[in-house]
Amino acid sequence: MDTIPDLPYSFEHAACGLVTTDVNGTIRRANATFRNWLGYSLDELIEKKKIQDLFTVGGRFFHHTHWAPLLQLQSSVAEIQMDLVCRDGKTLPMLINAVRQKYGDESFDQIAFFVATERKNFERELIAARKNLHEANEQLSITDRRKDEFLATLAHELRNPLAPMRNVLEIMRLKEAKDPFIHWSREMIERHVSQMTHLVDDLMESARISQGRLELRKQRLNIVDLVQSAIESSHSLMKESKHTFTVEKPESPIFVDADSTRIIQIISNLLNNAAKYTPEGGSICLRVFQEDNEVVLSVIDSGIGIPPEQLSNIFMMFSQLTPALERSQGGLGIGLALVQGLVKLHGGTIRAHSEGDGKGSEFIVRLPISQSAAELSDSVENSRNLIAENKRILVVDDNIDSAESLALLLELNGHTTKTAHDGMSGLKVAEDFKPQVILLDIGLPDINGYEVAQQIRQQPWGRTIFLIAATGWGQDKDKELAASAGFDKHLTKPIDFQQLNLLLQNISKNNDS
Repeated sequence: MDTIPDLPYSFEHAACGLVTTDVNGTIRRANATFRNWLGYSLDELIEKKKIQDLFTVGGRFFHHTHWAPLLQLQSSVAEIQMDLVCRDGKTLPMLINAVRQKYGDESFDQIAFFVATERKNFERELIAARKNLHEANEQLSITDRRKDEFLATLAHELRNPLAPMRNVLEIMRLKEAKDPFIHWSREMIERHVSQMTHLVDDLMESARISQGRLELRKQRLNIVDLVQSAIESSHSLMKESKHTFTVEKPESPIFVDADSTRIIQIISNLLNNAAKYTPEGGSICLRVFQEDNEVVLSVIDSGIGIPPEQLSNIFMMFSQLTPALERSQGGLGIGLALVQGLVKLHGGTIRAHSEGDGKGSEFIVRLPISQSAAELSDSVENSRNLIAENKRILVVDDNIDSAESLALLLELNGHTTKTAHDGMSGLKVAEDFKPQVILLDIGLPDINGYEVAQQIRQQPWGRTIFLIAATGWGQDKDKELAASAGFDKHLTKPIDFQQLNLLLQNISKNNDS
């Protein structure tokens, strides 16, 4: 025991400053640690100074308003951060604990001081780290916004050349000769234009989901019926790849509260993914069944499989398996990310399973079933062979090929058309031609389509014209801007002519009523 310092020595040289004061703050005892930190001798402190004399002006005010009342009320204060003034005038940051005790009839305060220089440094470093993190997050947000702007611009620029291509394909269909080569050529080009259009749409859908701007138009649907539509959209890819494709679905309906377009998108993207990553002549199976309160969609293929280390990344944007460079039919690597986003929006889950390279894969989607069945209405109309009532239609587009090809297609369907290639010319032609419908591009070289629409609506002859925004800009904000400018409808390029034809028919019906 002789090797352990006695209590007086331990007090004098403790790891913290120890001070005893009376209730007014007069210092009655101070150990060597405290004195050495502040540079005072014992004689300069004992009975000569109050503890509050060693505080800064702000510290003395805090002592008066907080410290003293708290000690009086609860007999203790803890973890107070305060600067003490040293003998040479410098300040030293301290962490302070104090407790009020009674010895006989006299009360006194026991105070422990800890130098907080390193703590202050840590706090400064923490503040700096938080600032850096905030700046990094801001930079990431800016980068993310720029990415979304880039995707929107890219989609717009890609849609513009697709528009005249789709128009010409529709013209070829209407005027198609019996030459089998022409028929084959048109179908081949049509498939690739559709694939390109789907890629552009997937880009935009993924951007909308990541921004939380994609809204679902839910209704009670029989998911078994939707499966057939999804199969039809993937049929050509299955046929080209010579896959054996089987479907297992129940005879009885399974109802879900869902957006029909998005459910078809989920299924067709999974089928397309399976077809792309399965070597020619493989097998693909789509299974649909109910399990408890969920509908299960399972797509199983005999394809290239997924390495175990890739399973966790398979749903990430722009993620593709390395072997896909040699064995798949391409793609941007956004299909599965889009599927996962759409499934989550429906309150469902998706997971991928594979035994590894060359052993195929399975994607399983689970969606909650609707708790109450509802009558389904047949919302799909076949407009391909229906011709809308003859109308005067003005097409305004600075892409001459797009404007002329769409005008020709409309004329082949019995309409009377005129074209213009900038905003001011469009206004002049509209005033002279008095069209019933105007298909108006937004990105015009002089004034934009929104301004053209607003000026048309201000004219007596323009108030009843059916205005259609026909543009490569297809985000929700673009549709809102179009509605605010006075447009009746927004169509995203390349325009699906069957959708346009159905719209023109509905205009005729509304006018008749």
